[in-house]
Amino acid sequence: MSLRGVLNRHRRVVAVLSFVGVLAIGGTAWAYFTSSGSGHGQGTAGTMSTVTLNTTAGSPSTPLYPGGTADVSLEVNNPNAYAVTLRSVTGNGTIHADAGHAGCTTTGVTFTSQTGLTTTIPANANGDRIDLTGAVAMGASSSNGCQGAIFSIPVTITVQK
Repeated sequence: MSLRGVLNRHRRVVAVLSFVGVLAIGGTAWAYFTSSGSGHGQGTAGTMSTVTLNTTAGSPSTPLYPGGTADVSLEVNNPNAYAVTLRSVTGNGTIHADAGHAGCTTTGVTFTSQTGLTTTIPANANGDRIDLTGAVAMGASSSNGCQGAIFSIPVTITVQK
């Protein structure tokens, strides 16, 4: 073979090998971008600290009279590092007048459970005041000794993150 023939043959071999090399690299890239695998991940759910009410909540914004309704004041403590939403407040016991009103033998006071609430309680709240409009009523049969009394209304609250 002539020198020219050897060079042409060498060029063809180099061209074929280059083409095969490009295909090999392209095939590897395709395999890299379309690969898959399986395994397990892990996450941990936190727990919500108990949201509580203070025993003394102060005076509500509206007074209670026989035959009428009034607001109920709550002071809420949220020790969590995130805000929660107050969803409901339900009565869970007998309503009593304060110790200074021993003559309040028949309170006639009733609490209307509050549901469907969307009140936000901020993170790390300590004594945030919430008024529940018209949540308490006093019947006309209430004792005269109930005038000026502060009523203790046992409730259960439901909050949600």
